[in-house]
Amino acid sequence: MANASKDEIIALEKEYWDAMKRKDGKRTSQLSGKVSLTTGARGVTCVPNDKMGKMRQEGDWSLYAYSFDDVEVVTPAPDVAIIAYKVTQKVKMHGKPQEFQAADISTWIRGANGWECHAHSETILSDAKPS
Repeated sequence: MANASKDEIIALEKEYWDAMKRKDGKRTSQLSGKVSLTTGARGVTCVPNDKMGKMRQEGDWSLYAYSFDDVEVVTPAPDVAIIAYKVTQKVKMHGKPQEFQAADISTWIRGANGWECHAHSETILSDAKPS
């Protein structure tokens, strides 16, 4: 099977972000691996895909807008793709609007159910802390 194109992986990553924006837990579960590893401000988490979907639907947060810059994609194997990028996010957390930039990376693996995200990490950029 041929390696995925850069455009295909960018489209998958945006589809995931769009599902988060809609708070579409079903779609985020479908795009997630059976268990996903995540890292971020709260440390390391191992999240089953049904819980991932539920987390996206619940909570006192909303994603209003996002944009990607400096996108890089590598495909170390035909069924593995890694995407890294800078993302500007407009969110509301605990009733407070915030805008910040982060560096994100995701690992996608193509299996029997298509492409699934198995790992994601986000690092808030030090010069762009949430306001």
